[in-house]
Amino acid sequence: MAAHQLPLVLIGPMGSGKTRVGRRVAKALDVRFIDTDKVIAAQHGSITDIFETHGEAHFRTLERQAVADALREEAVVSLGGGAVLDPESQRVLANHTVIELTVTAEAVLARMNTAKRPLLKDGPDAWQRIYDERREIYSRLATVTFDTSHVAISRIADDIAAWART
Repeated sequence: MAAHQLPLVLIGPMGSGKTRVGRRVAKALDVRFIDTDKVIAAQHGSITDIFETHGEAHFRTLERQAVADALREEAVVSLGGGAVLDPESQRVLANHTVIELTVTAEAVLARMNTAKRPLLKDGPDAWQRIYDERREIYSRLATVTFDTSHVAISRIADDIAAWART
């Protein structure tokens, strides 16, 4: 079990490994894993369809609720890259253990399928622009930061689990 207060919340840009790392950390700590993007998709359909049919504002409303619900659980929680944009979510996150995952543009673009990322439909330069817009928020909310650019996901997860136990 984690010594740091649960939930442990993973934030960071698209493609930084939040879901993959989060699953492994949850398993190592023997707690539930919640991916807010997957919760939204399970309840409301694909994120791409939500964006195309109802727009980003509607998606952000659904996301705010998914974040609030997830933060009530004793779990490892992975937030969508833009979840931190919501002022209410920022306020609530200030009272939690928040783990920021950072990554370089080169590393993330080698991993990502941009066709499944609605905010990246305009090409890979969009990733850097979006990350630059959000970077200060990620940093401000973070309790601790781990870089996933050049380290195996399994090692990052082990390092986070070890940190969480301290």
